[in-house]
Amino acid sequence: MSETTIFYADGENPKMIEAYKRAQETFKYFWRELSWEYRRIVPGLDVACVKLAFTQDIDDDTIVEHMWINDVNFDGETIYGILVNDPNELTNVNNGDEIAIPINQISDWLFAIDGKTYGAFTIQTMRSEMSDEERESHDEAWGLDFGDFNDILVVNEQKEKPENLIEHPMSKNMRESLIEFLKNNPEEIEAQDDLGYTFLHREAIAGNQTSVELILKAGANADAKTNNGKTALDFAKELKWDHLIPVLQ
Repeated sequence: MSETTIFYADGENPKMIEAYKRAQETFKYFWRELSWEYRRIVPGLDVACVKLAFTQDIDDDTIVEHMWINDVNFDGETIYGILVNDPNELTNVNNGDEIAIPINQISDWLFAIDGKTYGAFTIQTMRSEMSDEERESHDEAWGLDFGDFNDILVVNEQKEKPENLIEHPMSKNMRESLIEFLKNNPEEIEAQDDLGYTFLHREAIAGNQTSVELILKAGANADAKTNNGKTALDFAKELKWDHLIPVLQ
């Protein structure tokens, strides 16, 4: 991400509050796309970043600044990344800091494919109140095509292939490769990382039905819990991956 300017907006604006809500509700699509990006040999995303609300009490006032992070990771509960903005007033965080913030502090997310943006709810709210010239200048600063602020997409080829809202095409396309991987690496089926996450947990968090079905078929324990006591089904329910719930129950 090359943005050096923070574009400010009124956080109490009802439109902006609605943008925060929509970003939180759809963040799962951002993470699904990024989780596949991390597996690609050739990168497919131009940019992938998340805007978070940072707070600090200064002189009896609670200061809130919404700033972007990149190098994003997500464990189903907490978002991790690197801050890429310079705070305006806050002194408790700095550009380049490693960040860990709960999912409910998301204020926006954005990824771009071939210059076309997805998400960017707060940005589109701000663009909706700009003149044509201001929008053009804003978009040039980002170097991205934000399109129509009244028509925000959350997944690639959403209109051409609405089924992409249910499952990422790579999950389907990688089916045979995953079958082969599980056959050759059976230890990965039950392996848990330091936080107790299994392969099944990670695929459930990313909403990948084909992967979840294959891992279960290979013998994975659907009741395996993270160190925080979460099953794959718990994450599917919390993130509202409705298509995974019957598979995991």
